[in-house]
Amino acid sequence: MQAKLYSADGKEKGTVTLPDSVFGIEVNKPLLHQVITQYLANQRQGTSETKDRSNVSGGGRKPWKQKGTGRARSGSNTSPVWTRGGKAFGPDPRDYSSTIPRKMRKLALKSALTSRAQEEKVLVVDKMEFETPKTKSMAGLISALPLNGRPSLLIIDPQQKNVYLSGRNLKSLRIKPVCEINALDVLRNENIIFGQENLVAKLEEAVAK
Repeated sequence: MQAKLYSADGKEKGTVTLPDSVFGIEVNKPLLHQVITQYLANQRQGTSETKDRSNVSGGGRKPWKQKGTGRARSGSNTSPVWTRGGKAFGPDPRDYSSTIPRKMRKLALKSALTSRAQEEKVLVVDKMEFETPKTKSMAGLISALPLNGRPSLLIIDPQQKNVYLSGRNLKSLRIKPVCEINALDVLRNENIIFGQENLVAKLEEAVAK
């Protein structure tokens, strides 16, 4: 699998061979669905809550006697059928999170990367660096790359602080260190950009552990 290599000014200068162990596997769609669902579930707060009949104010005595009034029987004004009564079967706080086995996470990441490589959406910049943080410089580089204005994930080395600071405010660009990316990051973004040529090998090492 090959990816196009670009210079720091956005000009194409060759190709880079992507390792088949990461970018050349069979895409496991059922696993991707399972892992992405778990990632999204782990982001849920689970704080939705309503008051049942034991939490609302009122109650304490029978509103009226059982018989002789001509009205329906009623035992408490906290009943769900009453105005300002408790909510029946409402949501309670809960934890939606679940653990994802490491091997599943890594295989899902490989499947996501392979999918993007097959679509020729993986780009490599030989050496992306800025002397000082400057969003205008990053915006110029991003516009020079064939991204078609689509959401893109820029993978950087943790030491590339100026690159991160230069691109963090760009709306269509998400930046993450090579050691932190996951399948959800890859699938949320149409283009995958490596901020240094050696990051391809670093990603292979990270996934192999």
